[in-house]
Amino acid sequence: QVQFVESGGGLVQPGGSLRLSCAASGSIVSIYAMGWYRQAPGKQRDLVARKDGGGRTYYADSVKGRFTIFRDNANNRVYLEMNSLKLEDTAVYYCNDVLAGARDENWGQGTRVTVSS
Repeated sequence: QVQFVESGGGLVQPGGSLRLSCAASGSIVSIYAMGWYRQAPGKQRDLVARKDGGGRTYYADSVKGRFTIFRDNANNRVYLEMNSLKLEDTAVYYCNDVLAGARDENWGQGTRVTVSS
């Protein structure tokens, strides 16, 4: 099973930007859909962005227009470009195969994003 390592998190002021990176241990070409998830303190982990092999995307309403997911099959990487960050975007962010995510399996360590002034 392909494993994922997230990076790129950090502390950013409201209105700032971050780019998260997800490196896969193997090929992601055969993975139908890759997703970025986040888990805020005391809350459940939620899907915030998804991109399938055909290029179709999904964004949670809370991030639509601010976040963009990129999928680089050639280099087995997935990125999340986050702009106009808000306090409520503070969370640990994870990437995963969406099918594994639906089974609550195969999570990496995540990368922490803190939006604070």
